[in-house]
Amino acid sequence: MTGNIKEEGGRVRVLVVDDSAYNRKTISDMIESSDLIEVVGTAVDGEDAIKRATELKPDVITLDLEMPRMDGFTFLRIMMSNFPTPTLVISSRDEDDCVFKALELGAADFIGKPTHHASEELLHIRDELVEKLLSVRSMNIGVVGALAKVQGLRERPLVEEEVVDATSDGYPMVAIGSSTGGPAAVQVLLAGLPGDLNAAVAISQHMPAGFTRSFSERLNKYSSLTVIEAKDGSVVRPGSVLVAPGGYNLSFERRDSSTIVARVELAKDDKFIPSVDMMFRSASKIFGSACLGVVLTGMGSDGKVGVRAIKDSGGYVIAQSEETSVIFGMPREAIATGVVDKVLPLEEIAAKISYRCALLGSAK
Repeated sequence: MTGNIKEEGGRVRVLVVDDSAYNRKTISDMIESSDLIEVVGTAVDGEDAIKRATELKPDVITLDLEMPRMDGFTFLRIMMSNFPTPTLVISSRDEDDCVFKALELGAADFIGKPTHHASEELLHIRDELVEKLLSVRSMNIGVVGALAKVQGLRERPLVEEEVVDATSDGYPMVAIGSSTGGPAAVQVLLAGLPGDLNAAVAISQHMPAGFTRSFSERLNKYSSLTVIEAKDGSVVRPGSVLVAPGGYNLSFERRDSSTIVARVELAKDDKFIPSVDMMFRSASKIFGSACLGVVLTGMGSDGKVGVRAIKDSGGYVIAQSEETSVIFGMPREAIATGVVDKVLPLEEIAAKISYRCALLGSAK
């Protein structure tokens, strides 16, 4: 099953899977508040979900992970092996590591529940839920679940940030932006970068607060580079990867001879968080022609403004190709600006980054 699974025009058909009757009813009501989506069925656990999915053939499934009889992980293994269907995990924030396991098993995206308990707070996710379910129209199911199959998982200890002095004069900055499908794509990209890369790396992945620390720790296991969640005042240095913390935007500033992270509080009208545009613009000001911007899979247009800033400063821009993107929205918008230097399949981006960084190093 490949290609766009639903053309514009019809209603998106959803199967809701959750062992809580309250959650099934609340999620179903939120979904059906949109005229563009319909709930075609519900299921109480993984076994029930496989039966219902086989009968109903929904366009997308919302999935709870912790369920009796058959949990969400077993369900995903069976589903993705037999009849892949875009699946949106709805998980409480105290299950953050479980979310990334689910993404590796083939879930397309996730939403964090405001609370683990049955509560009206669940209604706060309505807008995000509707938006992500509608994104199924442009989702490439052929690459969902295939991206995270990375060999060479490294059981590395957690990294505590070191305070070191590092100037921005002797190395490039690789700034990476992503959204839907991004966690798996970023994992693949970082696994391909060498441990001796003479560049700093920063990542803005659209993700809610409470999940980015586990995301960083997971990436650290797959990468030869050191990956940490950025903090306000974190020092930027070559060989390190800084992940923007959920709920904040990431920018940079010069302090004496160092470049540090300046975590930015959100504005009321911020739509994409953490903002790829803000990170790109800030990196371009600090690193100029030594800034390399990478736009990966995701819905929306975040990064479109930022790639122009990178090019205006003499930097280089890469966008992920359509055939390897879960959703081509962000790369498409970046390409439409006319400033993208190279459009590449995901598996070729790491090699291009290494090559560009080597060129920048030899030019100094």
